[in-house]
Amino acid sequence: MNATPVSADAILSASEDAVAREVGGELVLMHLASGTYFGLNPVGARIWQLIEDEPRTLASLCEVIAEEFDAPIDVIEQDLAALAGDLAAHSLVEVQAA
Repeated sequence: MNATPVSADAILSASEDAVAREVGGELVLMHLASGTYFGLNPVGARIWQLIEDEPRTLASLCEVIAEEFDAPIDVIEQDLAALAGDLAAHSLVEVQAA
C-alpha cells in the first residue's frame, strides 16, 4: 500500500474500524474490516493514544512528541508524517483537511 501524504495542518483521528491491544510490550493495531495488523513502537503507541482521545493536527502531535521524547523536531515531523501516511494507507486513521 502506498502511504498517503499528510500535511502538518491535517487532522488525524483513530478509525472506528481499528482496535488496539498491547502484545509483548508493543501496541498492535488491527483494522477490523480487512484484518490488517500494524505494530507500533513506544512513540507510535503514544501518538495512537493521543488521537484515540481526540482528533489532533499533525503539528500538535509533533509538539507533544517533541516535549515527551528526545529527538530533533525535524526528525519528529518527518517520522510522524510517514507514520500518519502509513496508518491512513491501512485505513487505521482518518485524515481530514484543517
